[in-house]
Amino acid sequence: QVQLVESGGGLVQPGGSLRLSCAASGGIFSIYDMGWYRQAPGKQRELVTTITSGGSTNYADSVKGRFTISRDNAKNTVYLQMNNLKSEDTAVYYCNARAGELTFWGQGTQVTVSS
Repeated sequence: QVQLVESGGGLVQPGGSLRLSCAASGGIFSIYDMGWYRQAPGKQRELVTTITSGGSTNYADSVKGRFTISRDNAKNTVYLQMNNLKSEDTAVYYCNARAGELTFWGQGTQVTVSS
């Protein structure tokens, strides 16, 4: 069983930046593919970005060039650096860990982009 705890969300103005963190415990972090998803009010949860256990990354078109995912296996933590934030990035952001058929979710952290 893997526990995931997100942090770093908050209120930011358009054009601003935030860095989300997701700390994992209870498993061998380095074997998991990690990802960030988000869910805006009234919308389905969507994939934002993933990073494999080997470090390969993938991004949704809407965040390419603005968001960067990274992982620190020594700290059992995955990060999401979000730059040039837009109002449409407002959502609850969820951390995900996946290995084979096993998948785990964090509780989410709210990101609000507003002036």
